[in-house]
Amino acid sequence: MTLQLTVPKLACSACANTITKAIQSIDSTAIVQADPNTKLVSIETQTSKTKIKELIAAIGYPSV
Repeated sequence: MTLQLTVPKLACSACANTITKAIQSIDSTAIVQADPNTKLVSIETQTSKTKIKELIAAIGYPSV
C-alpha cells in the first residue's frame, strides 16, 4: 500500500531521515521518499495509515 502524507514541519533532509528511520523501525521493508520542498512523504508499507500518522506525530512531525 502506498501512502501520501503532507507533513508541514518537514523542513530539511535531516527531518526526512528522522521520519524514514522512524517508519523503518516499525516496518523494515518500508520504502520512504520525503521531499522537504513539497512537504510530501510517500510511503510504501504494509503498516496502517493510522499507525504511520501516529508514529510520525509522536516524533514531532504531524501530518495533515
